[in-house]
Amino acid sequence: MEFTSSLAILNSQTPFLLEKRIKLLKEIAIVGSISKAAKNVPMSYKTAWEAIDTINNLCPEKVVTKETGGVGGGGAKLTPYGKNLIETYEKVQYEHEKFLKTLSNLTDFNTGSLKSLRRINMQLSTRNQIQGVVELINKGGVNSEVFIKLKSGYTLVAIITNSAVDSLDLQIEDEVTSLFKSSSVLVTTDCSLTISARNKLQGKITNITDGEVNSEVSIDIGNGDIVAAIITSDSVKSLGLKVFDEVSAVIKASDVMIGK
Repeated sequence: MEFTSSLAILNSQTPFLLEKRIKLLKEIAIVGSISKAAKNVPMSYKTAWEAIDTINNLCPEKVVTKETGGVGGGGAKLTPYGKNLIETYEKVQYEHEKFLKTLSNLTDFNTGSLKSLRRINMQLSTRNQIQGVVELINKGGVNSEVFIKLKSGYTLVAIITNSAVDSLDLQIEDEVTSLFKSSSVLVTTDCSLTISARNKLQGKITNITDGEVNSEVSIDIGNGDIVAAIITSDSVKSLGLKVFDEVSAVIKASDVMIGK
């Protein structure tokens, strides 16, 4: 047994994005006609028109532009905002389905009890939590190398056990979160330095929080991905680190954990 639920998005307490309406929008993008899209969903032509009017009225920008007239009911197409709306809905729907799958796995349907609901809302102290997509998994005898493509364009390598790969059911193109402690991040100003550590992510320092013993250095590696490093305050001074400096964040593959 498992939990299942449809996803609806409300605006001013009014449901306006439902799975069937998203399917209608996707069909309009393909066929360029409300009447043809309505048949493919399927739903009545009147219902389709009313759905489009509701969506357009409740959104800050037009989702569908339409032309009346003709036997086929006129043409229609999605606006750039409408295409983005579908993409956003599908991302939320993916997370929604993942949550229900997790909830199903944590529920004992024979007794009606949850094994550990707190696991779903668990907060982690790990400073660095960066999302990416699995692009390669190399399995060895005991451990596996997992290559994660980050939004910044860099590929982060994590070494985890084969049993962890199996328990997470890791697959190519899975969306995952890479986690590593800020104390595990080394910082170097020599961006051409050749080292044995698998991960060397180049970026610019955006902030330095000084402390008596240790300091936190925030490094923007691109496209919103920020790596935090905790290094000694003496190291900050000896390296002459300043905001906007180009540096490399170095992380061992064995220090990277994966969450899904």
